[in-house]
Amino acid sequence: MATAPARGKSATDKTIQREILAISDDIRQRHGWLKHQNAIGFGIFAIAIAGCTLNAVLYLQGLMPAWAVILLTAFWTSLLHELEHDLIHWMYFKNNKLVHHLMMLGVYLWRPTTINPWVRRHLHFHHHKHSGSETDLEERGITNGEKWGLKRLIMVGDNMLAVYLRAIKYLTEPVRLYRRGIITRKDIRNFRLIGLVSYNPLGVIVHAIWHGFVLYHLLNGIAWLAGTSIAWPEVMTAQLSWITPLVVILIAPNMLRTFCLHFISSNMHYYGDNEPGKITEQCQVLNVWWLWPLQAFCFNFGSTHAIHHFVVRDPFYIRQMTAKRAHRVLKENGVRFNDLGTFRRANRMHEKPQAAL
Repeated sequence: MATAPARGKSATDKTIQREILAISDDIRQRHGWLKHQNAIGFGIFAIAIAGCTLNAVLYLQGLMPAWAVILLTAFWTSLLHELEHDLIHWMYFKNNKLVHHLMMLGVYLWRPTTINPWVRRHLHFHHHKHSGSETDLEERGITNGEKWGLKRLIMVGDNMLAVYLRAIKYLTEPVRLYRRGIITRKDIRNFRLIGLVSYNPLGVIVHAIWHGFVLYHLLNGIAWLAGTSIAWPEVMTAQLSWITPLVVILIAPNMLRTFCLHFISSNMHYYGDNEPGKITEQCQVLNVWWLWPLQAFCFNFGSTHAIHHFVVRDPFYIRQMTAKRAHRVLKENGVRFNDLGTFRRANRMHEKPQAAL
């Protein structure tokens, strides 16, 4: 997608990148096992899928309660999300396309509420080049730049509701950007194509099941409070025999994981008034203590993702290993930490100037 060209890296960006690379190189040299990147990635992949499968089996046998399955599977799928991100950057099996794409398929099938990862690859590369711009569809898709309120809170946790609640905007936005000279006619087609294929068919189907499940129990709850009950058709209630296990084993864990990840990601990235191409203005480090329950289900994303913007080559576990030292570099060079004012400013870096009297 075309957009205003980003400026080259600033001297500060280059300094940060150079110092974090040095920290990463030092850690790689001290831990020789890190050179086996393909094996490590596949090992995490296998363990996470085995964990999800074991949880499912224990639940179906009545040996694990639903709440434990949801929490544990949300954790395992958070690892699969990190693997997907690394796979998007070709960090595993770059020279073995069969294994690479099988891993892409695996992380997708266990996280069916997400965008197709092959589509996301294009969105994510664009995000790195034009982070915080109007064409940064990856972050805008998870509410970056929206005013905070009930609508944004709902959209953070539910990808399909985020689409439904902004359907008109999605239809008119490409034309608006084209008229302003930000995108081309070809980009308009790409915008609409992405909209059609991003969640089809898996995401649409899974979200429909989830919405039906939630609506069914919500209406029953309202009826119970009103002292009555709903006479559902038998053919409908019979479907709960497979829908409920599917929700517990797969859908609810991913909805929890999605909310935690998107809440942190959409609030740590800046939007709208950050200088194009200036990495220090693309995102902050968001690791305030009260976010730890959410960080647990997105592998400490708020603390480590800013590192990734400067050094793309490192997989998620190495970013975690570099975090303590890398944070000192980021702080010394002006990257913001826990700038909670972004909740009020709708992701802008700066307060809006007051109108002249």
